[in-house]
Amino acid sequence: MPNDILILVNNTSIYIHIPFCEKRCHYCDFNTYSGLDYLVKDYINALCQEIDLIGSVCPKDFLIHTIYFGGGTPSILPVEFIEQILNHIRINFRLADQIEISLEANPGTIDLQKFISYRQLGINRLSLGAQSFDERELALLGRIHSKDDIIHAVEWGRKAGFSQINLDLIFGLPGQHLNNWEKNLLSALKLDVEHLSLYGLTIEPGTIFSEWLKAGKINDISDDFQADCYELAGELLAQNQYEHYEISNWGKRNEQGKILSCRHNEQYWRNLPYIGFGAGAHGFVNKLRIANVLHPRAYIQQLKNLRSLEFPYSPATIESRSISKIEEMNETLMLGLRLLIEGVGWSDFYQRFDEDINLVFGEKIQALIDKGLLEWVETDQKRLRLTRKAYLLGNIVFREFV
Repeated sequence: MPNDILILVNNTSIYIHIPFCEKRCHYCDFNTYSGLDYLVKDYINALCQEIDLIGSVCPKDFLIHTIYFGGGTPSILPVEFIEQILNHIRINFRLADQIEISLEANPGTIDLQKFISYRQLGINRLSLGAQSFDERELALLGRIHSKDDIIHAVEWGRKAGFSQINLDLIFGLPGQHLNNWEKNLLSALKLDVEHLSLYGLTIEPGTIFSEWLKAGKINDISDDFQADCYELAGELLAQNQYEHYEISNWGKRNEQGKILSCRHNEQYWRNLPYIGFGAGAHGFVNKLRIANVLHPRAYIQQLKNLRSLEFPYSPATIESRSISKIEEMNETLMLGLRLLIEGVGWSDFYQRFDEDINLVFGEKIQALIDKGLLEWVETDQKRLRLTRKAYLLGNIVFREFV
């Protein structure tokens, strides 16, 4: 049964951006940097100052129920820096008893002792950037780890006491064949992790892949091949008791029947509040979408101005936009429809916005139903969901609510 959205609506999440990498991957267009190790200590101090400043003006009724360390590569940090960040969060914010604390880790940057230390700090979910189990593909992607590093990372995670582990995998690579992708999936299934995130490769401007494509060193991505990879993944994972609960995400069910999803990402998909800390971090709180300055050096400089500002602004904020009610309703539909089982509940929408979803979006919804892309289903309430046909055509639906 889908989670009770009304319980979650007053809960808030925290995202921590760690922009440092040992090496920038060939496909990466995230706000990440290599060769800036000399900035790490100053960056962590600035990050903690931002946490203190926003925490000092944060409403006391905010309850933090998820924390996510993303990047970049959070696992390249010394453990004491992760501890420092968490200590500042605990001092400044009220945390839920059953909080989810996730950390992204590159399998080439960890060991058993680091995972043990993470568990001692209260981190209870790992997201491992595996991307592939094929050595040729890992080299093509510019990854710093090997297939064996992935296997060891999962083994060490288990020994350290982690009961929630995610693996990221990328499909549709240049030169990849369907049997290569199947082998990647089978290798992941052998590790029996609780969660899998599968992403089709997109070649973004400014990446090494983009330069190689222009130079003719690699071929463009085939939509048909990516669709074949996606369909194969759905079949194999269903056969192995993984629930396809979000367009790119699959999770197993626990003994109580609950899908072991990423609760932090569900916050985004439900269009609920989150505070972003760090260079380039984004936030959505108090009907505002805000963003921080991108470069770590500029971020450190901005945080030297230690003045408290009106919540949720910090000295690093460089962009702010107020979201109108109709924009928020559109975003809630666009994001919520990514949740394949939960979708968007009629009652949840009404209680959040005091509006009937059919009166606001009825014509668009009916047109998409007529095309076989949306459907109403009765579960705990009436829910609007993507049809199975729409899993590969989601963007056609989402752009109707932009």
